[in-house]
Amino acid sequence: MSIDDTAIGARRAQVAAELADHTIYELLGGEAGIRRLVDTFYDVMDSDPAYGPLRRMHQPDLGPMRVSLFEYLSGWLGGPPLFVERHGSPCISHAHQPFTIGAAARDMWVDCMTQAMDESGVQLRYREVLMPALERMAEMMRNAD
Repeated sequence: MSIDDTAIGARRAQVAAELADHTIYELLGGEAGIRRLVDTFYDVMDSDPAYGPLRRMHQPDLGPMRVSLFEYLSGWLGGPPLFVERHGSPCISHAHQPFTIGAAARDMWVDCMTQAMDESGVQLRYREVLMPALERMAEMMRNAD
């Protein structure tokens, strides 16, 4: 086992212990932490030309998407189920069907979320736990090669 593997294992054990008493929503800072992450995600997408193809899949006004992603992540991360309360059970792959989402768009979304987590101050141990799940979610949105 390498030093990196040992460090990752220790961080995962720390998160597992924290999750015994808290939700990941709480560990990320609750409402304020999730809003910060979502706002940073859309700020990065909106300002970095590298994410232009991803940005063009969205309406000019990102306000409604900020609300929608915040509400979705709130419930998904163990906080208030705001999206479900407002819209019913989400089928995120269905909601994304109108868009051509290939591997490049999927990877841009993942990269943008990774950058947003870093810039919004999400601790490494939480990023390591969340990003694999978010990568799987992004892959589920993929509907093209």
